[in-house]
Amino acid sequence: MKPHKTYFNWSTGKDSALALYHLLQNKSYTVEELVTTVNSHYNRVSMHGLRNELLIAQTNALGIKSSRIELPEMPSMALYEDKMNQTVSALKANGFTHTAFGDIFLEDLRTYRQTQLSKKGITAIFPIWKRDTKALLKEFLDLGFKTIVVCANSKYFGEDFVGTVIDENFISSLPEGVDPCGENGEFHTFCFDGPIFKTPITFTVGEKVFREYNTPKDEDDSICKADAYGVWYCDLVPS
Repeated sequence: MKPHKTYFNWSTGKDSALALYHLLQNKSYTVEELVTTVNSHYNRVSMHGLRNELLIAQTNALGIKSSRIELPEMPSMALYEDKMNQTVSALKANGFTHTAFGDIFLEDLRTYRQTQLSKKGITAIFPIWKRDTKALLKEFLDLGFKTIVVCANSKYFGEDFVGTVIDENFISSLPEGVDPCGENGEFHTFCFDGPIFKTPITFTVGEKVFREYNTPKDEDDSICKADAYGVWYCDLVPS
């Protein structure tokens, strides 16, 4: 049977990398494009704060065509869905029938993705869904992947935590209640080496910045539903 033409929703982090690794082993799918959401105001990957130059270096090392969805810093739900619909319609017209995500536990998000994509005739797949996150992180490291923390919720972490390269001792150092993979948004990472990369992505660790975000006034019309919160970012500078 001909494999399903698939695009991958690429975040640049460890969960995306491991999910992509598993998908590339599955002969039922052929991954032909990586799609990443970026903040057009800062020219950085949404949520992660990663420079576009490192996103490009990363996808070049993967050897898979990539594209970006550009969004403002705080998009409304209406704008977000309009941009996504445009992107998905274009991919569908180009023969894509499936898409993949690195989600693990978030049921509401999975249901939302499946519902929206099914309207366009796209099937959503989740290669690492419901896997134990401690086991996932161990597998990630055992396979030879390398990743660094690029941002973290200040509710759990301070400035010193960002810029940490994840290793075997990482889980034991996490505060109580923090998921080992940061699946609840506690932290995000940049994956810079591993078995799916032709070459490692090189960079230096730059400045660390704290930013505070407030709940949007029109809560029902925003994709950002959290209360006010702070985030520590670690800038990575391409070598």
